[in-house]
Amino acid sequence: MPRRRTTSSSSSTASSAPRNRTPHPVRVRRRSLGDFVKAFLAFVVLAGLVLGVPFALAVTVGWPFPGGAPSLDWLQREITVHTFLSILTVVVWLAWAQFTACVLVEVKAAVSGVGVPGRVPGSGPSQLLARQLVAALLLVGATAASLTPGLSQLGQSLEGNQKPSVAAAQQTPGLFAQQQEQAAATASALAEQAGQAGQAAARADGGASAAHGDTKYYRIQPPEGRHHDSLWEVAERHLGDGRRYKEIFELNKDRVQPDGSRLSEASLIRPGWIMEMPGDARGGELVEMPDEAPNVSEQVQQQISDYAKSGDHAQGRGGAQGGGDAQVSLPEQRPAPAPANPVTPATPVPSTGGEHAAPAAGQEGHSFGLPEALLAAPLLAAGLLGALGRRRRQAMWQSALGAVGGRRGMEPPTPTGDAQDVQDALLVGADPEGVRLLDRSLRGLAASLAAESRPLPVVYAAWMSGNGDLHLQLAQPAGKPPAPWQQGQDQTFWMLARSDAERYEDAETAAPYPGLVSLGTMDDSRLLLNLEAVPGIVSLSGTEADRAAVFASVAAELATNGWSDRMTITLVGFGDDLTPLAPNRIRHLDGFEDLFETMSAETRQRRGALGAAGHDSVLTGRTGPAQHTRWAPHLVLLAAQPSDDDALRLAELAADAGRLGIGYLVGTQGTDLPGAAWEMEITGEGRLLAPLLGLELDAQMLPAAQRRAVVELFTDADPGSDPEGGPGRPANAPPFLVDISEQGRPAVYARLVGSYEIIGLDAPDGERSALLHEALALLLLHREGVHPRVLSSALWPRGVTPDVRDALLERLRTWLGTDPDGTPRLATDATGRLTLAKSVVSDLDVLRSLYYEATQGRGVDSRQVRGRLLTDALVLVRGPLLADRPEGRYRWLTHEIVDAQLPLLVADTGLALSEFHLEKNRAEKAIEALNAALRTAPADERLWHELLRATHTTGDPDRLRALAADLVARSGARGLPPRTEALLDELLPTWREGVSAAG
Repeated sequence: MPRRRTTSSSSSTASSAPRNRTPHPVRVRRRSLGDFVKAFLAFVVLAGLVLGVPFALAVTVGWPFPGGAPSLDWLQREITVHTFLSILTVVVWLAWAQFTACVLVEVKAAVSGVGVPGRVPGSGPSQLLARQLVAALLLVGATAASLTPGLSQLGQSLEGNQKPSVAAAQQTPGLFAQQQEQAAATASALAEQAGQAGQAAARADGGASAAHGDTKYYRIQPPEGRHHDSLWEVAERHLGDGRRYKEIFELNKDRVQPDGSRLSEASLIRPGWIMEMPGDARGGELVEMPDEAPNVSEQVQQQISDYAKSGDHAQGRGGAQGGGDAQVSLPEQRPAPAPANPVTPATPVPSTGGEHAAPAAGQEGHSFGLPEALLAAPLLAAGLLGALGRRRRQAMWQSALGAVGGRRGMEPPTPTGDAQDVQDALLVGADPEGVRLLDRSLRGLAASLAAESRPLPVVYAAWMSGNGDLHLQLAQPAGKPPAPWQQGQDQTFWMLARSDAERYEDAETAAPYPGLVSLGTMDDSRLLLNLEAVPGIVSLSGTEADRAAVFASVAAELATNGWSDRMTITLVGFGDDLTPLAPNRIRHLDGFEDLFETMSAETRQRRGALGAAGHDSVLTGRTGPAQHTRWAPHLVLLAAQPSDDDALRLAELAADAGRLGIGYLVGTQGTDLPGAAWEMEITGEGRLLAPLLGLELDAQMLPAAQRRAVVELFTDADPGSDPEGGPGRPANAPPFLVDISEQGRPAVYARLVGSYEIIGLDAPDGERSALLHEALALLLLHREGVHPRVLSSALWPRGVTPDVRDALLERLRTWLGTDPDGTPRLATDATGRLTLAKSVVSDLDVLRSLYYEATQGRGVDSRQVRGRLLTDALVLVRGPLLADRPEGRYRWLTHEIVDAQLPLLVADTGLALSEFHLEKNRAEKAIEALNAALRTAPADERLWHELLRATHTTGDPDRLRALAADLVARSGARGLPPRTEALLDELLPTWREGVSAAG
């Protein structure tokens, strides 16, 4: 049903703050006669049901327990009316026992004041009746509200036992608590230094003001419906700005509350607690003086007076941790390991705990023109970069099926303008190691739970801390986590240290939480929200442009992330241009009617499938025997503002979404949205606020300009998107051609194909030799230019100070020297990128140029020139790229596609040279060329096919049979590809017999 709407009493100065769903503070009223009548009636009913029913049964029909051991004769007795009455009596006794158990559970939860009562199995109506009776009885007391926070669910259905997400977020100890506590500490030391200093000075006056009763206090109110009081709302009502909740937290941190507990986390407060307020607190009679609180009981006045004596001015604690029980705040932030290279605040260790350095906005006062949105999104950047690499490899493999010498796709198009800046930002910001660890950790957890026959717990969120630890926030306790996972702050936190995560191997199990997506960072930790697990809708308010930037970021990460197997992402009201990122995942709908038609059908289908499979939720389908079904999530991102009717229909549709693996993220214009479990706001400053969850994040966003540039990168990589090969150059032209004549001898020649060698330069000193060689290799593989940030992050994945980077670039310039005309061989182009002079070339440049000249240049018109150029090209191939590179270096090659380009280029060269020789019936020469190419590209099926044809032309069936047997042995258990089998059937029909005989 729709969530009730309430109004806020915030002052006009706080109109820009997030909407406050909590009503005005409730006046503490005296109990009326009606309250006592209700309590008396509840007592009579409870006494009658709990005590009267068993007494009546015992008197009339006796106890249900037999007097002795029953014999087998009763099985043969005739069924009479007495038999049915006896059975009915047992049923009544069982019903009484169940109701009594419900009463005990409700009374225990009400008196203890801890969370929502547990659920007695199979007792929905009975427990609801027991809850209402206990509530009516206990609420008559003056302080019952503070003792019974769980009674806020009075009158709701039993589904309220499964906490609504907002209520669960505030009742579960420590939800996002560690990040909130760190934010408070940071703000008190920096942004609010002046205000805190003034308050500290006031408290240092010896407590005189408190003693005279001029300090204000606030008593945390009991929940009303689903709305729980929070420090944000208290600050918004009485201080005019919800962000000032940190001041209240600092004033009351670790002070003993009336129930004996302490305030240790800003997001964890309880009804009945007393809060000392800043001196400028105004409004509402519930902001009270210790001795001037006429509207509350004497007991509450005494509580406030006792609490006033526990402050810093009374105990001399100076704000330090008090004695008593130790307070543990998790996710625990352990000291991060020191990086291998010096790291300054300008180049911090990435928040995801990965090895790729995350940039800081203030590095040297600018970001060298690169988009900050992608620099600060390491998981999103890694996903986009990996997907882009796969798309480019796919384009090359598809183009390999084209005609030799007449196809495009040997080289991906070189991006320019915004697309080039975005590609550089992806290279700098990506954290593939963080993605790998996250994926292995989650799959390892799923495998461990499956081995123990335990279901996956519902996970609302994950935090990736600065030291690389992973923290999962569970919706409810799920027992002891499997090793090496550990329990965190309480039973709702599971934590995995980075050192343990690195020992995980790839697990053959379904991705357990594919709906996790990054929302932003708080301090040095990154939040991933599990959209498919939220019990309802997640709403996002703010301006249309800001909402679109958040939606685009969420859609792009969901479409390309590395910790999901399969999923469907439905975009409504935006994102029709995002489909190229993942055509198999993303679909776009035009409007609400299409959405309701689609999602209604899928909701019914999923409910039926879960019921048929015997699962409670999609999570139980991702572990155990049924994990092959995968139960992929369906995430709906709806950017358009729904009408009132559409919002109600959407709320009804999403009521059971969390169990079905369907998540809804809906954009609003600031109004309450029915069915919204979590409400967030994106501000113009890029802050993502969720005050009821205690969240204030630096939002992860993908603005419109960067979104278009990302889509352009993927569109250009599509082999069918640009049949002309791109403007400004021929379709097959490589990005850099060298003069392969005698007059074009380079000044500096580097051998990259095989062992790394440099000819034409003196060897640099030993200390910097490895870095200089690696920097030169990166520049040689990117003749279009390398951004300084890209070079820096490639050489120092953990970050480096600007002076160290600049010093290396200066050494590199000095080492490369200048051309005879005085031109430096390492220059900077108009965009600020580092480029090499044409006099510095590599054997890969020569190999590309030779193949191009042979197939599209001078070799087209001269057979003799073509044969010589192709032969020279194959001679250059001495092994894989950078075959002897040191362990732990050249990790940036994982972002490159040269590992796919080089084998394809060598295979194309071998095929072209084989064709050249076969034209003159020189089969042995063709076989020699194909074997040379196979040493570098052994997996290229085209080479094996041509080798079979060339061997067949020799007229030696034994040689062909031996080659067939070698192919079968290489194929192993997978067997030969169908096309290879078909070719063997054509060339050697008896090959299967030979293979069987050999076997």
